[in-house]
Amino acid sequence: MSEPIRVLVTGAAGQIAYSLLYSIGNGSVFGKDQPIILVLLDITPMMGVLDGVLMELQDCALPLLKDVIATDKEDVAFKDLDVAILVGSMPRRDGMERKDLLKANVKIFKCQGAALEKYAKKSVKVIVVGNPANTNCLTAAKSAPSIPKENFSCLTRLDHNRAKAQIVLKLGVTSDDVKNVIIWGNHSSTQYPDVSHAKVKLQGKEVGVYDALKDDSWLKGEFITTVQQRGAAVIKARKLSSAMSAAKAICDHVRDIWFGTPEGEFVSMGIISDGNSYGVPDDLLYSFPVTIKNKTWKIVEGLTINDFSREKMDLTAKELAEEKETAFEFLSSA
Repeated sequence: MSEPIRVLVTGAAGQIAYSLLYSIGNGSVFGKDQPIILVLLDITPMMGVLDGVLMELQDCALPLLKDVIATDKEDVAFKDLDVAILVGSMPRRDGMERKDLLKANVKIFKCQGAALEKYAKKSVKVIVVGNPANTNCLTAAKSAPSIPKENFSCLTRLDHNRAKAQIVLKLGVTSDDVKNVIIWGNHSSTQYPDVSHAKVKLQGKEVGVYDALKDDSWLKGEFITTVQQRGAAVIKARKLSSAMSAAKAICDHVRDIWFGTPEGEFVSMGIISDGNSYGVPDDLLYSFPVTIKNKTWKIVEGLTINDFSREKMDLTAKELAEEKETAFEFLSSA
């Protein structure tokens, strides 16, 4: 058995965490021979609920869980972390402007970034899920200057999986048969789900998704808006936001960081845009196609970008630049 790793989940009393914690504890994220010390952080009013989650984790009798720590204190939660999964954030309330949402979250992620800086290992991998995820992630990274900014990523894998699922449903294949869909940009309704480089296996042969579907108007219209608005559609139907699919996407994202991506495949994640070759301005937290090896991501190079894609990629970059500007106004005063 290897040494246990310390994994933090914030917002641990919430519904995404409730779907996530079992998968972390049973070895399906970090492997079946990797013991884990699981740290659960939430705000003080949620400690009663968190106690119930702690009891349930104990009752799962998971051999890989060496210890579970439930806390509302940052110095306990962030100490010596190997992985931090930041799920907790201020949700958008009715009538709340996106600007107000940004302001509330800048404060939270500035604090958590500072706590990472102060208490966590410098090699910690930080995954931000709480929305607005891209800008929250950038805020945390800026607040932890001695942790490499490449160690920070935000979740766009749920969008990636949603895009994949739409193609799977349309073609009547299984999700294993579709690869290399891309989510560009922000985890918001301006994101650009792009299948112009995606491949699907049909009768044992790999073909481009555009060639397989022969339905460009769907791919350039309804497909994109369905993926962009899927989160809202789930809320409308369930009266709650996506939790099971979000937790599954977090597992996919973290597992790929830990074990790497399969040969010939790439995945989407929000990462720092510095030095990219796709004309996205530096110093944004933007979703790109990446491959991962030795726990290090690399942006996939050399993909051709047509005019349709260019326009969509620029639009979501513009939104991220505006969010960043708003957030950083608050950051300097926070």
